[in-house]
Amino acid sequence: MKVSEERHFASQRFALGFPAVLILLSGAALGILPGARAHAQMPNPSSAANPFWGSVTVEPVTGGPLTLTLDGAVERGLKNNLGLKEAQDAQKVLEGEKNEALQEFLPSIELEGDTGYHMLDLAALGFSPKVVSKFSSLFGGKTPTFSPITRWDLTEGQLRYSEILFSGPVIEGWKAAKAAERSSYFGMMSARGEVVQQVATTYLRAVADSGQVDNAKALVDESQVLLDHEQAAKEAGTAANLDVLRAQVQLQTQQQALIVADNRREKDLILLRREIGLHPDQAVTLIDQSPYNELAAETPEEVRALAYKSRQDYQNLQNQAVEYKAAHAVYRSERLPTLSFQSYYGTSTVNGAGTHGNFLAMGELSFPIFREAKLRGDADVAKAQMQSVNAQLEDLRNHIDEQVRAALLDVNANQKLVDVARSNVDLAKRALSDETDRVNAGVDDNLPLVTAQATLAKAESSLVESVYQYNVSKIALARAAGVLETQYRAYLGQ
Repeated sequence: MKVSEERHFASQRFALGFPAVLILLSGAALGILPGARAHAQMPNPSSAANPFWGSVTVEPVTGGPLTLTLDGAVERGLKNNLGLKEAQDAQKVLEGEKNEALQEFLPSIELEGDTGYHMLDLAALGFSPKVVSKFSSLFGGKTPTFSPITRWDLTEGQLRYSEILFSGPVIEGWKAAKAAERSSYFGMMSARGEVVQQVATTYLRAVADSGQVDNAKALVDESQVLLDHEQAAKEAGTAANLDVLRAQVQLQTQQQALIVADNRREKDLILLRREIGLHPDQAVTLIDQSPYNELAAETPEEVRALAYKSRQDYQNLQNQAVEYKAAHAVYRSERLPTLSFQSYYGTSTVNGAGTHGNFLAMGELSFPIFREAKLRGDADVAKAQMQSVNAQLEDLRNHIDEQVRAALLDVNANQKLVDVARSNVDLAKRALSDETDRVNAGVDDNLPLVTAQATLAKAESSLVESVYQYNVSKIALARAAGVLETQYRAYLGQ
């Protein structure tokens, strides 16, 4: 069973008009990650369909095979996996936007200064000598003489200060921004759990494939021995040609099974390389074998209580509920007045003739009027979104209970299947041994022997698959409990 921790919740961008902090309440804050997808492999898994199937290749190909443990594969996945990198980048975006939101609380200070000279053409402005001579009576009958081009030096400095002292939307928007950042953090942590589950499942699948390949090789060797025996018996005149044909068919059938098993293993190794950031040409050798360890019995109540404390998607949605609650408060607080303070100080010097300064300090109190319809509409929309998230949170609690119970059922069922598969292998080995003795004694021909070999091959293949499914179900249980990244070794029995 594949347990998904991610749930998508769409949101709309809140646009109040003046607090830029509310940009944080966009859909990116609430739907930071692609949802976890079922791990059932498609013919050609693509990172376009699931980013957790891709990675960033950062290492060159080594000269020899790279030995890889399960822990090493998980570590590389957490470092290079594409889905996790997308989640980390999205978290950084939210952190940057939260820092931008902080600016709404900080004062704004602007300082300007300049110096230079100014020149004016008095004649161009209408003060030609002819016009000035008409005012000679003002100068005792003498016409003043001056240059029509005037110049003066000017040095000035200005300082502006502004700050919002109180604003309901800014305060509530900041609370929503912090909740959005926490939500993005838990979204990133949930992506880490997705990487661990994807990589561990693919690694165990490749290990199981290697077991199938080994079984197929052993059966090919055994079938070859049988064919050689039948051919020798035919040459000695103690076996019919039909027995030789049966042995040949059995050998070719096992050879086909070996080709299929080897091809499946190589394809799963390709996917593993893509998930953990290895070069496609890098040869790998898997060190860990399929672990088997009986899991201690747990009740649904115990696992569910652990999940409510540890599941990142649950904590993510809880923070989204806080965020929407703050967003609703933002719209409600738009009815409150906004108090701001502004001040200005400037100084100037003309031709070095002394400094002249001026100062202004002003407080501004603004009230929203004639906006009641919009305010009510915004508040109603935010309230509906808040109620939707609360409903989703309640549904997630029930969904966690469902996942926990289903995961426990899968673990218990797969453990019983492993026990049955092991018993079948023991019985098939005994049957094959008995039938081999009968053929060697000349009591039976090789048809029952071929049948016994096929039965053993099917039983061994079933055992390998049962152990794999048991390990996958334990991984799913750890994911349902929210402790996969820290306790997957304990659940697998490593």
